[in-house]
Amino acid sequence: MNRRTICRILAGVPMVLAMAAAGQSPAVLHVAWVSPERAGSSSPNLAAFRAGMRELGYIERKNLVIETWWGEGSGERLEQMAGDIVRAQPDVIVTGSGLAVLPMMRAGVKLPIVFVFSADPVEAKIVATFARPGGNLTGMSLFSLDLMGKRLEFLKEAIPGLKRIAIIANPEHAGESLELKAAQEAAAKLGLSYHYFPVRSEREFEQALASIERGRDEAILAFADGFTMSFAERIATFSVAHKVPAVSGWALFVQRGNLMSYGPVIDECYRRLAVYVDKIYKGARPADLPVELPTKLELVINLKTAKALGLTIPQSLLLRTDEIIQ
Repeated sequence: MNRRTICRILAGVPMVLAMAAAGQSPAVLHVAWVSPERAGSSSPNLAAFRAGMRELGYIERKNLVIETWWGEGSGERLEQMAGDIVRAQPDVIVTGSGLAVLPMMRAGVKLPIVFVFSADPVEAKIVATFARPGGNLTGMSLFSLDLMGKRLEFLKEAIPGLKRIAIIANPEHAGESLELKAAQEAAAKLGLSYHYFPVRSEREFEQALASIERGRDEAILAFADGFTMSFAERIATFSVAHKVPAVSGWALFVQRGNLMSYGPVIDECYRRLAVYVDKIYKGARPADLPVELPTKLELVINLKTAKALGLTIPQSLLLRTDEIIQ
């Protein structure tokens, strides 16, 4: 038994004794939060999930224990910890990032797993279908082809004279080929030409930026996934230095200095995972709980970045913006 498990057990002893004295059986939901993030980091995803659990009446150290398992930036480390996670006997595993899902699958974990996944979970072979996942995993998917066209429409509205865009995407992201097709179709409707840059590594990312500079592309569309988002700050630095505005799908992209994003409210997705956990704890099977798509979307614009780029965002667009970063 490892130190983490011993501490969890000891933390629950006072509660168990109190309930025993009252003649009650302890009923405590045990959740394992598994994330590739680093221990001690401030995780907005975990904070949102905790908020969702509180809304459903779960209070930590009363009827809920959330045990955190951190990958320290390594999916391999998470895979190695899988045995310890299973031996801790959580009722449900919640993955704090889509990057934690595959390590759990590779390790053969059979406990219920609830996820937020940015890619197509069917193509990634995580679930059989959206409606009937069919295994021990279910949750929220951020994968929506309809949003790709809206991102380009908003970008074109902000930059009416836009003609050429660069597309940066991770070709290993499940469903990326469908996203690329959707972007190509949307670009054609808006009269935009495009250059496509598949990025699988830091080296390919740097090569893409150099090619964008040489080709004088006028804007960047970055597909939204954890790998691409890891370059968000460097895209922002390049964007401002070379006057090449960038748009993507998550607010994090704008918070790190880029111009614009349109996509799901990530906090709401992680808050929604609490509903899945509650249903599973009460007897539902992950196999029967449909994978959901986000219902709450947000348009975020960074006006500080717009000023640095020499852009004036039309008032008509600002009026539809959900969050403006000054």
